[in-house]
Amino acid sequence: MTTAERDAIASPAEGLTIYNTEYNCLQYFKGTLWFDLCEGGLTPGPESDCPFIPTFLPSDETVVNDVISLTGETWMDRNLGAYNAARSSTDCWAYGNIYQWGRGSDGHEHRTSDPLPTSASTAIPNAGNPWDGKFITPPSSPYDWLNPQNDNLWQGGSGINNPCPAGYRLPTSPEWDSEIGSWGSLTPAGAYASPLKLPAAGQRNPYSGLLLVVGTSGYYWSSTVDGEFSRSLLFYSGGANWNNDRRATGESVRCIKD
Repeated sequence: MTTAERDAIASPAEGLTIYNTEYNCLQYFKGTLWFDLCEGGLTPGPESDCPFIPTFLPSDETVVNDVISLTGETWMDRNLGAYNAARSSTDCWAYGNIYQWGRGSDGHEHRTSDPLPTSASTAIPNAGNPWDGKFITPPSSPYDWLNPQNDNLWQGGSGINNPCPAGYRLPTSPEWDSEIGSWGSLTPAGAYASPLKLPAAGQRNPYSGLLLVVGTSGYYWSSTVDGEFSRSLLFYSGGANWNNDRRATGESVRCIKD
């Protein structure tokens, strides 16, 4: 059956198994979600569920599929923490997780992780500290989640806290520049129409931890630093440009092959 036919099943029984002709895969129902037997991952729900925040999907459970961009580079076809490659620029199942620049995957990247007004004194994730798994909202400039700052956390595949799968890394700002130069329009529609199908997943405020502009703007980290800031790609209805953002800001991560 198709995904639409599956999602039309009223109150599916626990363990119900179907063959999805769109994914060419057996899927079974558990709890409130469909699971893919062929990939071992979670199957996205219908776009009609949006807007809402799906159950947290750890980044190391993100399915790794490649896509070749118009520049010839190989990228993951979805954001870290996304259930699927985007089906539209506002596909909430494709938004994925929201990372503070340079942090490892410790749960802070969950879109609804609790904010904590403090600064971390170590970059090591899950080291038994009170900020593990929390979205850090630092109390003072330079508004980095880490004090002192460290420019080397996301530099290349061997970066200290590289959150990408083995063989992948954060793109540099010049690599993002090349990609946006290939888009038909510098808007959320253009970002989605590109082979990368980038959704407008929004941003998390570094001072309050609030989610902002979800569904209207996309913010994507690069590995490039600029003084006390880190560079990110922004696209919205008015165009696309580079931001120098506070490192405690929460933004999407799309990995490029090393």
